[in-house]
Amino acid sequence: MNLKGLKYFVAVFETGSISAASKQCFISQPSISTAVSNLENQLNTQLFQRHGKGVSATTEGQRLYPLAKRLLNESQAIQSLFVQPQQSTPFRLGLIRSLGVDRMSQLLKDFTQACPDMELTLVEHTDEAEARIITTADLSSQESFFPIWSDTYLLAIPPAMNISLKPKIQLSDLHEQPFIHRMPCEALSSLQQLFDVEGIAPQIRARIQTVEYAIGLVAAGLGIAIVPAVTSLTDRQDIVFRPLDDIELKRTIGLALPLTSNNSQHQEILTKLCQQY
Repeated sequence: MNLKGLKYFVAVFETGSISAASKQCFISQPSISTAVSNLENQLNTQLFQRHGKGVSATTEGQRLYPLAKRLLNESQAIQSLFVQPQQSTPFRLGLIRSLGVDRMSQLLKDFTQACPDMELTLVEHTDEAEARIITTADLSSQESFFPIWSDTYLLAIPPAMNISLKPKIQLSDLHEQPFIHRMPCEALSSLQQLFDVEGIAPQIRARIQTVEYAIGLVAAGLGIAIVPAVTSLTDRQDIVFRPLDDIELKRTIGLALPLTSNNSQHQEILTKLCQQY
């Protein structure tokens, strides 16, 4: 049994598919499959059930996972004892708010692991940075753009409001409803134009800038807000989330790099990682 085989097993277990594990480990799918098969032969047991959407761990696979994870962590800790410290290269990455904790954590984990000599600093997307993860609305003419995710928007509604009982909500339903005005928000900018055209006038109860405050005010019952449909927000049980039935609001999130003929090694690595998501 070798550590590389355990590493690939853990990747398949955590991602739920051979293809996703191959992208995460930067290795071909046949190599991942062979490593898992060899591990199954060594242990004389089946670790995964294969199905159309990927794989799921068997009972034996679930038993192996925490042991393999601990062994890999201990191996990494041992190696770090004998690694000579390297000169760190600073890298500033600008981020907009409300990107989604789970997907950004995974991307940042992959990026830092691929660049062990890098000292990563996360800054506001308006600050000077080597790269930015932003929406198309924030893109400048001096940057190139590589799309990563496409998000829709939902209405976040206090459960005590009558409108929360409606399975489908039309734009006209928002007339004279208490509303949380959050800017900058490209979806709200588009929505405001429709409000003006249709003569719809929500009652503005608060004007704020961050999605975190918007969600907090919705949970407190102050009014409705429009928010991106990311799981870190929509998993909340104290808020009702509904789409607008007669309009679809979207945003495209991607990696923005300064227009230059010579990207740094870290910029190139981040670009390749983003293209895999």
